[in-house]
Amino acid sequence: MEILLYLVLGAAAGVLAGMFGVGGGIIIVPVLVFSFAAQGFDAAVLTHLAVGTSLATIVFTSVNSILEHHRRGAVRWPIFVWMTLGILLGAAMGAMTAAAIKGPQLQKIIGVFAILISLQMALDLRPKASSSVPGRLVLAVAGGVIGWASAIFGIGGGSLNVPFLTWRSVPMQQAVATSAACGLPIAVAGALTFMWLGWDSPQLPQWSLGFVYLPAMAGIAATSMFFARFGARLAHRLSPRLLKRLFALLLFSVGVNFLM
Repeated sequence: MEILLYLVLGAAAGVLAGMFGVGGGIIIVPVLVFSFAAQGFDAAVLTHLAVGTSLATIVFTSVNSILEHHRRGAVRWPIFVWMTLGILLGAAMGAMTAAAIKGPQLQKIIGVFAILISLQMALDLRPKASSSVPGRLVLAVAGGVIGWASAIFGIGGGSLNVPFLTWRSVPMQQAVATSAACGLPIAVAGALTFMWLGWDSPQLPQWSLGFVYLPAMAGIAATSMFFARFGARLAHRLSPRLLKRLFALLLFSVGVNFLM
């Protein structure tokens, strides 16, 4: 039953990764928290284990999503390169920050954040769009902030990257595709740091590699890699307006779930 849950979760995460440019962590983390609690994992490490495992699975999810978006020519690679410079440092710092935050507090922070972003997207509340993409320094700083927050929450950064890029006049499909690409360095840097931070923790269950639970990672990765391409195809068939509304609905639902 445990493996079946991870396989289904991976399929859902893969579709989300392809459609919205998120790594799927936005649903992986809460489901893993519930699953780990049901298995009797120690409450002291449960939330960090869920976040670290989520980031590890996003490494696999991002690869296929990126390939599909790149095949369609939607990834803005110059934006990706400069944001990645900040992302690598930011994601490592974010994982360290998460280690100092208690699970219940972190969940409420994520819930409020998700609801605010969903309202902003649904109501199209944003500053006047810039006439062009920001310069290299701004992209690197933005990448650092997004990488930091994403590693704390165990997400691929889509809930921050997509609004930021669309605000800076990047078309929705390109914003989703570029966000999906940025999810890879976020996941790699964040997951490696979580492994290191939890390496000597005595409360971890068997088959853990630091704050990464290997059975969950393998099960989710097995299906998410396939379904990420399916989600990317859907993203290019839907209208930008509909895509934005669906993304907002997803974030709102997750936010309410975390607050409850």
